[in-house]
Amino acid sequence: MESEKKSSVSDVGAWAMNVVSSVGIIMANKQLMSANGYSFTFATTLTGFHFAVTALVGMVSNATGFSSSKHVPLWELIWFSIVANMSITGMNLSLMLNSVGFYQISKLSMIPVVCVMEWILHNKRYSKEVKMSVVVVVIGVGVCTVTDVKVNAKGFLCACVAVLSTSLQQISIGSLQKKYSIGSFELLSKTAPIQACSLLVLGPFCDYYLSGNLLLDYKYTSGAIFFILLSCSLAVFCNVSQYLCIGRFSAVSFQVLGHMKTVCVLTLGWLLFDSALTLKNIMGMLVAVAGMLIYSWAVEVEKSNTKSPHAAKNSLTEEELRLLKEGMEKADVEVGQSKA
Repeated sequence: MESEKKSSVSDVGAWAMNVVSSVGIIMANKQLMSANGYSFTFATTLTGFHFAVTALVGMVSNATGFSSSKHVPLWELIWFSIVANMSITGMNLSLMLNSVGFYQISKLSMIPVVCVMEWILHNKRYSKEVKMSVVVVVIGVGVCTVTDVKVNAKGFLCACVAVLSTSLQQISIGSLQKKYSIGSFELLSKTAPIQACSLLVLGPFCDYYLSGNLLLDYKYTSGAIFFILLSCSLAVFCNVSQYLCIGRFSAVSFQVLGHMKTVCVLTLGWLLFDSALTLKNIMGMLVAVAGMLIYSWAVEVEKSNTKSPHAAKNSLTEEELRLLKEGMEKADVEVGQSKA
């Protein structure tokens, strides 16, 4: 019972760290990259900076003995890094080529895509309650985020690549952790250097294609450097907590709970950046939160349903105890008779 309480507290802590760091990094990047801020329009290169700092933290942790290093085949690490980089690049291209509305719809589609991929790859099935809650969350987030929806062929292709690669990446994190019995931070410290190197090499070219600006032409100010360092620091917590959450929860749970970040970002955008918050946004947020509560309840119901048959096998009913007692008494009588 005590271990279950500790596990629940650590689960909540991992999820809270992910929400706080993710919302914080979005706010920092908004100030760093917006025209009203420091106009640092190099999103892919910035992600390379994030993974470089994360890799550095991992190296220091391993060197000081804070974390251990377990063996994972290099080809699996490279394959995972390629999928993760495709996710980052695909998301950036999707945001550039599509309207904000279609970009949000593509992000919402990750939940059903993850469900289907887990069903295909791991033969995982979901209860009616879980399916219903996922639908409620998708509707709620869709109402509060989706505005105009415009689609073009290139944007649609990039969105498909982004959704598939992101979904596969999130499923792979949990699979690799289970397959090699490796902790979330240890896995991250192995993949971060590969992602950092590849993104820092390819990032400036990708950013030039996206924004038309060269990284070498950017004029760094003390404010821009501060927000780059703040973004990198928050990215370490964001990356670590993402691996922690997917290691503890399923990829679907991570996606559903992750939409809480959307609600937080909308609210903070309204409070800090004077973003418009309409009745439609508020109604959508309420529906999304209700869906998340239903999802939490549905997951608990699913857990109790899976545990109950196992518990029944390990515990005897009163009738079974009575029959067992009678059988033992009968055996004692027979043994006594044979001795006589």
